[in-house]
Amino acid sequence: MTAEKIAKRPDRIKFEGRVLFLTEDTSLIRRQLEAGENLEFDAERPLMNNISTDEITPGWVCFYYDETLGEYVYVGMREQAVKKDEVKEGGFAVVVSGLSKGCGSSRETAPFAEKAAGVELVIAKTIEKIYGQNSQNIGLLTSTDFGLIERIRRGEEIPLEEFTRGLDSISKSIVEYGGLFNYNKARLAGEVTPPPLETKTRPMNIVEKIIARHAFVRAGEVGVEAVKPGDALFAVADVRFSHEYVTPMAESLFKHALGRDARVNGPESVYAFRDHLTFLGRVMSDDKKKLGLLDRANGLAVTQESFTEEQGIRLYGGTEERGSEAICHNAVVEDIALPGQLVIGTDSHTCMAGVLGCFAFGVGSTDMANAWYTKDIRVKVPETVRFVLTGEKRADVSAKDVMLVILANAYMKEGKGIGQVLEFAGEGLSDWPIDERATLTNMAVEAGGFTGIIEPDETVVEYLAGARGLDPEEVRRGFLRSDPDAEYAATFEIDLAEIRPMVATPGDPRNGVRIEELSEPVRIDAAYGGSCTGGKMADMDMYAAVLKRAVEQGRSVAPGVRLYLQFGSQKIKQYARERGYIEIFERAGAELIDPSCGACINAGPGASKTAETVTISAQNRNFPGRSGPGQVYLASPFVVAASAIAGFIVEPDEFLKEREEELVGA
Repeated sequence: MTAEKIAKRPDRIKFEGRVLFLTEDTSLIRRQLEAGENLEFDAERPLMNNISTDEITPGWVCFYYDETLGEYVYVGMREQAVKKDEVKEGGFAVVVSGLSKGCGSSRETAPFAEKAAGVELVIAKTIEKIYGQNSQNIGLLTSTDFGLIERIRRGEEIPLEEFTRGLDSISKSIVEYGGLFNYNKARLAGEVTPPPLETKTRPMNIVEKIIARHAFVRAGEVGVEAVKPGDALFAVADVRFSHEYVTPMAESLFKHALGRDARVNGPESVYAFRDHLTFLGRVMSDDKKKLGLLDRANGLAVTQESFTEEQGIRLYGGTEERGSEAICHNAVVEDIALPGQLVIGTDSHTCMAGVLGCFAFGVGSTDMANAWYTKDIRVKVPETVRFVLTGEKRADVSAKDVMLVILANAYMKEGKGIGQVLEFAGEGLSDWPIDERATLTNMAVEAGGFTGIIEPDETVVEYLAGARGLDPEEVRRGFLRSDPDAEYAATFEIDLAEIRPMVATPGDPRNGVRIEELSEPVRIDAAYGGSCTGGKMADMDMYAAVLKRAVEQGRSVAPGVRLYLQFGSQKIKQYARERGYIEIFERAGAELIDPSCGACINAGPGASKTAETVTISAQNRNFPGRSGPGQVYLASPFVVAASAIAGFIVEPDEFLKEREEELVGA
């Protein structure tokens, strides 16, 4: 008797429901939801761009990880354009929007909520890489073909091939099987096999070399001679990690597919973190607490702790009293990842570990649940764009300013960087410490990038030998470098000497402008220095450089402004204590916060409570609602500290003149 074959989707699909247009004019969204109006498609009507996963499922909605999510889809959208249950009760089968749909966090709750609300197809001008892959994994169809809209409205059955055209062979099969779990069942049953890689030896960049080294060929055989952009394969991960926001959903998927007694394969290379919601109780509103959301959020950590104990997984824990042991991204760089490795994590900023010369990227819950079992992850070999940094940056300029310049590049703003690797290189990087380099790789995802990476060098050797006591030769064994004639989708040269202190205006990290170009002074209510991006050791050096000078001048945080400084890990806090920074911070009037993601995800002190609040922040993204309802400007640690003293956004030069003179003298 033969086993029953795994069912595939039908060859043709008919969409019975309504079409919801997410328009720039939110009053038109209200008319569709509240009055039941069906808009006609108008190619000239501006559609909403850059709809982030924070808007699709705000942080507090992610405390759910079941069909309840469908009730709350889009409730975080700008101007409160969507209310609870409206999409689910509106009978919408298709949702249409503009550029960069699903930017931001890698949370799979976003497409899951859309599907749970009855949405079967998402159409957008461009679709972000992680969001698109998560949609494929759960069986939500996506397209960039606006010609489908009228065909659907006419009642036409759309061939499935319309949604697989242009996909790599593995992604095509996943769509045909209705999701990753079904596909993997068919794969393990021998019903479908990824095509063998046939790419011959060719010049490769560092990411291509890492992928080739980790390519799964067959049981017991890993590695191929070469890969090229567009090749589809499964690659074996060296490190897999998740945090409390996502672990419970991944566990639920894992055990639903494999049984309650399912075991994680290779738990010694799996890690978990309680780092996102550690301080949620300090900022959650009473009305949300009355709904039981704090208990539900705390329950995520309890579920994660139980799962890691059951599976023998290393848990970086934490408590509300003393904070997290570490933010996952800081810990992966400090304690875990190595050059040449492949690292996956359930967070879009997993790419931060690329600073060590490893291929690190974010994945969704379904991808992680599968990887716990198979140890591998599907990869379509990405194109790479190379940024060559030359010259020397000014004393008042940091890596954050450099990254805001890169993100404001037309190439990135037009969405050309979506799904591409950002490789950073050049002599200008040679004297940067690891922490400053890590800001570049961390924020690569803000361009919609696959990941960021920097070739490892002796700075990496010194860092890992010092931080972990590793043998330098062991570290060097993992080194890989791009071939001189490797191919790139684009190459840009950036003269660091030309960069000036920057801010990204509210709404998108790609809104970068020089501070000197702001049309009028921007008064602030809060300044936040923290998160994985702004809570590193080098960031503490920068806050201290400004605040020390301010204290010497007899100045402190401006009246009416609150300055929050939050450490990325307990090790970073200890670093600040040993250097006398904590005393400086306190004398300047800063409020110190133990490690956690905190305000960056609207889950800790520093998050705004009103739409009128203006914050200058060293975090990595400022999408609407990301850190509360207020307006968030992104800037360097220098600018954050200087603005807190001034009371409005300023360049930090007056606090750093002595530092610049010291550097010149040195």
